[in-house]
Amino acid sequence: MKYVVALCSLLLLSTTASAADTQCNSKKYHAYVDASLGWYNSLIELTVKKDPTLADVGQWFLEGRKHHFELNQAAVDFYLVNDSSHVALEKSVESWLQLDQKEIKALAEREDDLGEIAKTTFTDRQTKPHQQNYELRSAFADLLSDPKAIETPLNKYNDEISVISNAVCQ
Repeated sequence: MKYVVALCSLLLLSTTASAADTQCNSKKYHAYVDASLGWYNSLIELTVKKDPTLADVGQWFLEGRKHHFELNQAAVDFYLVNDSSHVALEKSVESWLQLDQKEIKALAEREDDLGEIAKTTFTDRQTKPHQQNYELRSAFADLLSDPKAIETPLNKYNDEISVISNAVCQ
């Protein structure tokens, strides 16, 4: 009887530790998403400040990034609980999840919240690019080639990623 109680206690402790680890990894990924969206928002702000005619395409681009990261965030949360083999926790947080177009399409066929988020991202990827997409990408290239222009937001992003990377989940 003591053996059964001890075994049940160990299993319960293991399950509790696993749930805490899952929650910790989820929070870590959510923080990565927040930092990434902050970085993209800063790029758009700097680009539009330099060229206000890119405001519309900038918002279009940022919306696409939000959809991309919302899908990845929802997928990481789902896979951490249901099939952790899809989340490469041994890699840096930026590389935990790699979804290709085929996988996104499969997720988009689901009839739940994850499926709805995947449908949005899948549609984004199938839609014709904004007419000023090339101009925006060129402006990004110009901006990113000037280290002084991006120093503040890049340092902020790097500091946030450093904190996230150094967080240890048990």
